[in-house]
Amino acid sequence: MESEDDMHDANDAESLEDFYSGDTAIDSDDAADGDYEFIDQDSEDSDEFISRRHQQNYSILGEADIHQRQEDDIMRISTVLSISRVEAGILLRHYSWSVSKVHDEWFTDEEKVRYAVGLVTKPVVEFPCAREMTCGICFESFPSEAMSAAPCGHPFCNLCWSGYVGTAINDGPGCLMLRCPDPSCSATVGQDMIIVVASEEDKEKYARYFLRSYIEDNRKAKWCPAPGCEYAVEFVVGCGSYDITCHCSYSFCWNCTEEAHRPVDCTTVAKWILKNSAESENMNWILANSKPCPKCKRPIEKNQGCMHITCTPPCKFEFCWLCLGSWSEHGERTGGFYACNRYETAKQEGVYDDAERRREMAKNSLERYTHYYERWATNQFSREKALEDLQLMQNVHLEKLSDIQCQPESQLKFIIEAWLQIVECRRVLKWTYAYGYYLPEHEHAKRQFFEYLQGEAEAGLERLHQCTEKELQVYLNAEGQSKDFNEFRTKLSGLTSVTRNYFENLVRALENGLLDVDSRGACSRTTTTSSKSMGGGSSASRGRSGKSKSSSSNKSSVVPSRNANDSGYWSCEHCTYANVKSASICQICRQRR
Repeated sequence: MESEDDMHDANDAESLEDFYSGDTAIDSDDAADGDYEFIDQDSEDSDEFISRRHQQNYSILGEADIHQRQEDDIMRISTVLSISRVEAGILLRHYSWSVSKVHDEWFTDEEKVRYAVGLVTKPVVEFPCAREMTCGICFESFPSEAMSAAPCGHPFCNLCWSGYVGTAINDGPGCLMLRCPDPSCSATVGQDMIIVVASEEDKEKYARYFLRSYIEDNRKAKWCPAPGCEYAVEFVVGCGSYDITCHCSYSFCWNCTEEAHRPVDCTTVAKWILKNSAESENMNWILANSKPCPKCKRPIEKNQGCMHITCTPPCKFEFCWLCLGSWSEHGERTGGFYACNRYETAKQEGVYDDAERRREMAKNSLERYTHYYERWATNQFSREKALEDLQLMQNVHLEKLSDIQCQPESQLKFIIEAWLQIVECRRVLKWTYAYGYYLPEHEHAKRQFFEYLQGEAEAGLERLHQCTEKELQVYLNAEGQSKDFNEFRTKLSGLTSVTRNYFENLVRALENGLLDVDSRGACSRTTTTSSKSMGGGSSASRGRSGKSKSSSSNKSSVVPSRNANDSGYWSCEHCTYANVKSASICQICRQRR
């Protein structure tokens, strides 16, 4: 049907499938080498892994910290190069506040650096000693005390200097590299000159630009992207995670400055955000739920009623919804008002196969996207609600609970830890749905393993969230001290620990690109032959023993693999883990062979 081309940019079914299927995203071949291991919470390797992940490789800087570091760098350059502090500041700004870069370039070719930056060793012209001088901008005569000059020596009246500097400052941060007003001169106007000729308001703006340049021009520092936040972050590149948590409580990714999205990579996040905001889904909905008028090509949605469609003015074309033919050609002989045997006959002959296939493809793509987006958005909402509950607990309920249960607040920190774990796990779970959307559909083994890990983590999180949100209310509403409060403490602390373990497993698997699973659905040989991996599998099995029974009963329809491969391992069809041949129960999901 020719009109379909007017409603969608894709001219054939293949282009639609490429755009909407999500096959373009995660390439596990690009993932870092290494085997996935389940983390035993009691093991030393687990503690080392967690501590390495949570080791802070960044510093949060307030305005005073930025100013101090800026002054330290200026003083260091000034001392080593034997130049003034003003000249040191000009050099550092030119080389993006990199002290090592300034040293390298300066000692390689000092004259070249001076010329490039605009630092003169002596005045280009001698400042006249006359009682009166003529300004080179307004050409008026002024007393010598009313004239000023940059290090190059070109004299201009203070009024013109003030206007020149003020205009540059109002134009933005470019004023930090201001040059002499003389067209033939490239000497830089330093901060000392700005202080002399600028107004108080302009001086404050200049000082602000100067301070902010230390972050905005510095490759090792960035401003926190949270609205209204004045903190900056100094990051050690190449160490640990890119996740940053500012003092304002906002978490973001250093690499792309989007909200923190570990374990999903920045490329996937960018595509997901673009897909959520782009018009492509609107067009996909139009393609899936409407048809074009055969005459004017405008899309029309049918909201019940007969097949007799009348287009809106000024078109007013009457046509059949099924075959898109003119209604004047329809009547009893074509099946009446509610059926069209022309359409059915043509469909059997293959006339409408391509159009129907494209429409069906669009519907399936839209339904798939909706599935993942709804869960992504729901976890985002749950995370925001958990943040509100966390703040309420810290500011109000903790003190109330301390009074009711006759326990100091220091012994109630396990509740705060539980809420913090919920907030973090909601964030991770949210982004796993973006990961799942772009996971290639043809990699069935990886998808099955991913969904298993995601399901286990999500079930653990729901138990923790319900316990923290619902069961805690009993003790908050109690009239006196509860005898079983210590049992609740043990239960909540245990759920927090188990949930953390589930999500560490999930995060590690996704960051490794699910390398445990090969294209045939079996775990990688390196994982199964490693004694450490086998130990990790056993420890994970112990950690999941409580959940395993329910998983087996809920998913009994899955038939476990009964075939061992030649290498002495059999692959579980439920979670794809490669178990030793002698084992009759999967070490991961506890399904029988």
